[in-house]
Amino acid sequence: MMFNTLSFLIFFPLVVLIYFIIPKKIRYIWLLVASYYFYMSWVPQYGILLFVSTFITYAGGLLIDKIKSKGGRKAILIASLLANFSMLFVFKYFGFSIDTINSVLSRINVSVIEVPFTIVLPMGISFYIFQAVGYLIDVYREETKAQKNFFKYALFVSFFPQLVAGPIERSGNLLNQIGNIENIKVFNAKRIQDGFMIMLFGYFMKMIISDRAKIFVDMVYHEGEYSKFVGLIPIIATILFAIQIYCDFAGYTYIAIGAAKIMGFELMNNFNTPYLAVSITDFWSRWHISLTNWFKDYLYIPLGGNRKGKVRKYINIFIVFLLSGLWHGASWHFVAWGVIHGVMRIVDDLTAKLRDKIYSKLGFKEDDFGLKIYKMTVTFILVCLAWVFFRAQSVGQAVSIIKNMFKWNPWVLTDGSLLNVALDAKEMNVLIVALAILLIVDICRYRNVKLLELFAKQNWIFKGSIIIVTIMAILLFGIYGSNYNAASFIYFQF
Repeated sequence: MMFNTLSFLIFFPLVVLIYFIIPKKIRYIWLLVASYYFYMSWVPQYGILLFVSTFITYAGGLLIDKIKSKGGRKAILIASLLANFSMLFVFKYFGFSIDTINSVLSRINVSVIEVPFTIVLPMGISFYIFQAVGYLIDVYREETKAQKNFFKYALFVSFFPQLVAGPIERSGNLLNQIGNIENIKVFNAKRIQDGFMIMLFGYFMKMIISDRAKIFVDMVYHEGEYSKFVGLIPIIATILFAIQIYCDFAGYTYIAIGAAKIMGFELMNNFNTPYLAVSITDFWSRWHISLTNWFKDYLYIPLGGNRKGKVRKYINIFIVFLLSGLWHGASWHFVAWGVIHGVMRIVDDLTAKLRDKIYSKLGFKEDDFGLKIYKMTVTFILVCLAWVFFRAQSVGQAVSIIKNMFKWNPWVLTDGSLLNVALDAKEMNVLIVALAILLIVDICRYRNVKLLELFAKQNWIFKGSIIIVTIMAILLFGIYGSNYNAASFIYFQF
């Protein structure tokens, strides 16, 4: 069940209605049942993996909390981590590993390994395993108490708004709220209004912008077609993919945050105007924040962080980004994407002082508007170049697309050929207007303008008009219909 389907638009109001009217003491049971139904509506067997991961980390947390010896606690932690990461490896990386081994064997004329079965990647397995593992490490570090109530803990791992694509919640936030679910005020008009508006904006990003940009991107990046597109067309397609993945992933996040808010739960923000970042370091403090923080707290710092000298610091940064690339997908082009960002992050850190000196000698102040625009532009270009490797089907395809970008053809902007790629003039105009609205919203957020608070202060006529206009825009300009396969959110595959 996806957020952008009719089944969810029936499922969610029904879940909320029952949640509002049942006794407080059994609310978490109802949400747990709803969450498992939501997840198992894809493939029922996936629910078994979700349960196994939940049970292992729940039992591991109780044992770690109970055992006093440091060695015993560590043994339980390691065993639980191995069990969870083994599941992740089998379902996500086993096929990739076999393909890589076979590629090596074929070059030395050795018979390849044949696997007599196909493993299907379960939706969101990386997200819920990372969330469960994070809880276990927090218990081991004594940063959180082991949850005694299995059903409340199971709801923490499976909470349906953020189950399959995050944000990757921490026990100190979501689990604490679930633990005190009886104290959540069921009906709060302001909270429901805010949650609904956040959901609407998520649908606007996903259905009007992301799914429309996807049509153009898919045409240009198609494995059998990409070689014929050169110059500005692959450049525009890459920029549109940057927009597509942002609006797709952030759109999902906003729908998740809004849905949770309606029920009284506060999820962490996963995006903070990432394309207004002024450096690669700044970009990663704004993009997929929950994953960045997860790697920082559970990998980068345990590896030594920046406490063991600069060389070790940069090695640790490189390892984090290498594994981040692998987390995103079991393929070498994802690994390449992670490596590119790791190298850019290291170069960004190494050259920071030199760049500041150059800017100072040129007479620029840190808060100069022109300098900020320049930094944002350079950062966006670097991020887009890396996105080529993320979107391509292989490293070779990514390199070919980048080469094709240098075959200059500026006339496509005026001869009409751009409109013959995938989107006609009407669709392109809708996309441009929607992007202008998104840019305005992001600039407001960048400048810390509290849009929801401003909206709440308006009279009911204005608020009602905005809601109706937004819903009508989604219905009129959203991408769906009889020939449309409701596009799953990109991060579902991770």
